Amino acid sequence: MATHDKTAHGGARDRILDAASRILVRDGGDAVTIAAVASEAGLSKGGLFYHFASKDALIAGLVDRFVAAFDAVLDVPDSPGAATRAYLDATAADASPASQPVLALLAAALTSPVALDALRARYGAWQMRLENDGIDPAVATLVRLVADGLWLSDAFDLAPPSADLRSSVVRRLHALVDASL
Repeated sequence: MATHDKTAHGGARDRILDAASRILVRDGGDAVTIAAVASEAGLSKGGLFYHFASKDALIAGLVDRFVAAFDAVLDVPDSPGAATRAYLDATAADASPASQPVLALLAAALTSPVALDALRARYGAWQMRLENDGIDPAVATLVRLVADGLWLSDAFDLAPPSADLRSSVVRRLHALVDASL
């Protein structure tokens, strides 16, 4: 009797999600098709369907991956301003969950109502975490909105700030968080 290796299945699932992310970044949301993702992942369409029953399920898997990664970013000790600083620092880090693949994913989630609903729910929880971060909730919300704006600016190439200007913005927001303690 054959046994199923969960690690192998998890590895294939990760390969599929990685392939979908690459296609999103390289070619845009419309290019994410079952056939394209299966080919990019080195699997048959049937192999992909074993892990994701539809394109919506695949997009939902990408959203779930992003949510888990960003939940980890916000899993910081419960001290005043810690979650707000973590949210802000994720904006400045090149290899954070807020990196280019995630930005492309956010754009793709707009095409999947189920994935967008899941993302909205998590954003609501993240907002509540920031509002209860032990600092002025308006400051925490301002930080989130600026961070989200930076990500969207990057995602859609909407005049993203230079590296120096971005660093200056992040420093000023850190100073604002510190001043609200």
